[in-house]
Amino acid sequence: MSNLMILLVEDNPDDELLTMRELRRQNVANEIFVVRDGAEALEFLFAEGAYADRDGAEMPALILLDLKLPKVDGLEVLKRIRADERTRVVPVTVLTSSDEQKDMVESYNLGANSYVRKPVDFEQFREAVRQLHLYWMLINEAPPQ
Repeated sequence: MSNLMILLVEDNPDDELLTMRELRRQNVANEIFVVRDGAEALEFLFAEGAYADRDGAEMPALILLDLKLPKVDGLEVLKRIRADERTRVVPVTVLTSSDEQKDMVESYNLGANSYVRKPVDFEQFREAVRQLHLYWMLINEAPPQ
């Protein structure tokens, strides 16, 4: 895979737009797939349902995962990601507006690589997305797929 992909799992259109806008502003060359609920995220990752024709061996280099999702919540998505050998080592950053400590603790218990609270302030949000991309896509060395 020549171009590492990012999977954004986000049901809030405003947060999706801000995240995508900031990634483009940072000249992110990575292909970015957006799914809008937990069930769709699982279908995408495991090449099922609407994504049955996707190459299931091609995994994202990074998953940006919201927690408060329709159909299947983010914690359950994370649990399924870590339970499957194909996705077990894919870096997952929880990107959420939740300020509940139990969500943070449970995210790490389930194997999240990082937990980032979405800042309410626009500039702080932009900086958070910039830093996430910089670290996970340019600095971090991931195991081969």
